[in-house]
Amino acid sequence: MAGTNDTVADDDALYVLTAALLTPAQFPSLLGDDYPAACAAFALEPYAEGYGLVLGQDGGGARWTVVVEDVSLVAVAIAAWDCGMEYDLSPDDRSVVCALPGWPLPVAVAAPGVAAPHDPLPDPEAEGTDPTPLAPPDTDAWGPAQRRMGADEIAHQWAAWREQLDGDPAFGTPAGAEADSVSPSDPHTGLDTDTGAGAVPEAGSESRADPGPAGPGAGAGADVRVGATSEEPAGATPPGAHPGVRRALAEARGYLDTPPPPGRVRSSFAPGDARMLRADGPGWSLVARTDDIAFILLDEEPGEVLPVGRGTELPGLLKALDALAVRPA
Repeated sequence: MAGTNDTVADDDALYVLTAALLTPAQFPSLLGDDYPAACAAFALEPYAEGYGLVLGQDGGGARWTVVVEDVSLVAVAIAAWDCGMEYDLSPDDRSVVCALPGWPLPVAVAAPGVAAPHDPLPDPEAEGTDPTPLAPPDTDAWGPAQRRMGADEIAHQWAAWREQLDGDPAFGTPAGAEADSVSPSDPHTGLDTDTGAGAVPEAGSESRADPGPAGPGAGAGADVRVGATSEEPAGATPPGAHPGVRRALAEARGYLDTPPPPGRVRSSFAPGDARMLRADGPGWSLVARTDDIAFILLDEEPGEVLPVGRGTELPGLLKALDALAVRPA
């Protein structure tokens, strides 16, 4: 494999543009509600160790996704790129599981010195048995992929989204208010995150609270509607709560009795002693801080973000979900 600093095309080389992890704790939410669903997009077995995804172009400019077993190497490369450092990601051929045509994720960059990115031509000797080239899910219209990406956006910019509820006594004081929000993407990875950062606002909902240029969707705004409040305990079927919110909370609570597939509930770092939770289910996504409130997105409510106050039951639910969640190694 070769890095993107090569300027002379080599037909046998893969010019690496970006990479992603495919593990129970970290996988592109664009691809599914859980780790097995994300693996299914590549016809891979959902092994607990996970995989690394290396996206690049061959000497003719064709898009390829190389799946490797060396997860640690890919993780190191991503960490280096996130810090603005160069890193030559060249997995050993022995760690390669398969090479698939196309890209499963949108990529914002291209290799220099080769043709523009395109799907490889079918192999004449394959007699029509070539795999269909991978392609990112359609996010032009609101649906599961855009809903999950919207939840990821809230997790990455929690402080900015939380500020939209400042002054509403039903939601109290934001936890970790002094903490800076975390950037949702980094240009060094090469991933095209426009569909992620704009997933919620682009659905066309009218803005009721705009957090400003540094906030979600670069100030595009999004409709924020109350789900359950602190006066109406989460999960107690309050009359003012959206029925979809009640359903999502009930299904999330059901995970405590019947553990969901790996990756359906994930826990990651948050400032202080808190954890950031991401949970998904049929038609809904939840993002929450264990010491604060939750936000829920629904397939049935395009572009809307419904906050859920802590109440009396939400803290216990979040703590229990965090206990069963998978975490990055």
